[in-house]
Amino acid sequence: MKNYDFDEIIDRKNTSSLKYDFGPERKKRDDLLPLWVADMDFRLPPEIIEDIEKRVRHGIFGYTDPKDDYRTALRNWFLQRHGVVIKDNWNVITPGVVYAIATAIRALTYEGDAVIIQQPVYYPFAETIKLNGRKLVNNQLIYKDGRYEIDFEDFENKIVSENAKLFLLCSPHNPVGRVWTKEELKRLADICKKHDVYVFADEIHSDFIYRGVKHTSYLELGEEYTEKLIIGTSPSKTFNIAGLQIANIIIPNEETRKSFLIHNEAAGYTQCNAIGLAATISAYTKGAEWLDELIEYLEDNVTFLREFLAEKLPKVRLIEPEGTYLVWLDFSDVTDSHKELEKLIVDKAHLWLDSGIIFGKETALFERINIACPRKVIAQAMDQLYEAINN
Repeated sequence: MKNYDFDEIIDRKNTSSLKYDFGPERKKRDDLLPLWVADMDFRLPPEIIEDIEKRVRHGIFGYTDPKDDYRTALRNWFLQRHGVVIKDNWNVITPGVVYAIATAIRALTYEGDAVIIQQPVYYPFAETIKLNGRKLVNNQLIYKDGRYEIDFEDFENKIVSENAKLFLLCSPHNPVGRVWTKEELKRLADICKKHDVYVFADEIHSDFIYRGVKHTSYLELGEEYTEKLIIGTSPSKTFNIAGLQIANIIIPNEETRKSFLIHNEAAGYTQCNAIGLAATISAYTKGAEWLDELIEYLEDNVTFLREFLAEKLPKVRLIEPEGTYLVWLDFSDVTDSHKELEKLIVDKAHLWLDSGIIFGKETALFERINIACPRKVIAQAMDQLYEAINN
């Protein structure tokens, strides 16, 4: 028996929602079904909301730091969900993973240094590198037979030729949906260790893994790979609390952690969000059953999408996701023009998706769709897309 209702349609308009309330500012229109930014349309379970309400009713929200209840919740969550041991002194709280990436770039590299990424990848990676005056180096993922693979030879060649100092790893990968195998991660780790490259492993989507797939945390590769490692995690994706501004940044090595902390404090950040802390403790201690049911629901959303496309829109190719709630769609058999694709998605289908071009110029004919919403919404989106393509 299911305990949670993910079919409920919740009106999010007029809540200052980036997803629902900023069409006029961002798209110059207010008639689009938004399935773009990576947040979910599901309400937190009552037991977590009650804990947040209890903290709110206290009525005082002064400077806040984590105590043992937070450290215990974090440690137990990662041990039980991923089999990973996190020592208490490894963790640094930040307001978000992207903030932590920017901090790591400043802490571990100098202006002009090369930072390597694997496009098509979460677009703040490239933006943060460039805005901090570092050189962006791309190890393009190989798209082959509807699946993405790593070009290891190019990865090592780029590190050597560009003298790369830092690698930003997306694991699981957003937007292509790959959950990298332990063997793939080990090959990357060996190359980085060989050439003395720092690794920031963004594992923010690691709680969204589908049946038959195993997420391997970078920590599982062994202690010999942790000297120059930072791992970015957060309950913000898992429990949809990005607005509460809290992330868990895991830094096992003391010297690397000291460098990060210096630049964290230089940015003026020292204490965490009081409500975010309460929500995190509650989510990590009471949210496992809700998450398990949610993942089943998301898998069914993928099945719906797969079957709809196969039956009605066979020219739109689904890149099978192994994890995350963000699905990558290939429209290259529909049109060979990025501008025409955008007209199709926005003007004809009245959808707001994330255009593939923002993840890298090579994927201009792709779109990213967020399936973390009630199935009725996915069905509506697909009906609108079907009408747009066929008319």
